[in-house]
Amino acid sequence: MKLNKIILSFVVAAVMFSCATNPFTGKKTMAFVGNDQLFPSAFAQYNQVLSENKVVTGTSDAEMITRVGQRIAVAAERWLTANGHQSYLEDYKWEYKLIESEQVNAWCMPGGKIAFYTGILPIAANETGVAAIMGHEVAHALANHGQQRMSAAYLQQGLAVAGNVALSNDQQALGIFNQSYGVVSNVAGMLPFSRAHETEADKIGLYLMSIAGYNPDEASVLWERMKANSGGEAPPEFLSTHPSNDSRIQNLKALAPKAKAEAKKFGITSFRPIN
Repeated sequence: MKLNKIILSFVVAAVMFSCATNPFTGKKTMAFVGNDQLFPSAFAQYNQVLSENKVVTGTSDAEMITRVGQRIAVAAERWLTANGHQSYLEDYKWEYKLIESEQVNAWCMPGGKIAFYTGILPIAANETGVAAIMGHEVAHALANHGQQRMSAAYLQQGLAVAGNVALSNDQQALGIFNQSYGVVSNVAGMLPFSRAHETEADKIGLYLMSIAGYNPDEASVLWERMKANSGGEAPPEFLSTHPSNDSRIQNLKALAPKAKAEAKKFGITSFRPIN
């Protein structure tokens, strides 16, 4: 009982004093670390990555990454302005870089710093595929997923400390708690949290690519290529940070008509050719 009260008090206090509402999700989310701390750290990490890798410039692929990134950023700005959040991106410093690497990867730092690796371009296959990836990665930043993951990690660590304090006089119970807490908190907490972020980013990214003029039907086709590239090797969904490929493909297909309807609000009734 004592343990439950301590943990409950910790969770309530943490949530009460650190919640912020995200305009893209409409949800109150944990924000233990503010953007005034998060963005400078992210920008410094981004510059370090660029200094340690070969950045591709002056090629058609590099120009495409910048072009698509700028269109996705404009789409985000248009959506935010239309929904009464004009100042949301005022601290963003957009940057789009193509990095030479065999890694099948792309990411967007909090604050708008984007990296694509050349290894993912064959799977993207075309500019619309790049837009689907770009929209998804930018959506993670816009939905404050990095901030939330950091906050959740702090909460997870804080709960571990609270449990150890509460059980400090019962060594047997303390041992059981420490043996099980990491696994349980990950499988029942952190992993579902991460999968929910991926699903949110899929939806937001689909809307952004549509408003930017790219056909959202191609997002599920992209993930079919992602699935083929993985060779079908993946952990069970409940042990993964991401939804299964099949779940993701089905979800993207279901969301595509809604993304088209959202784009229509901004005058987008046809999409760029797939090339």
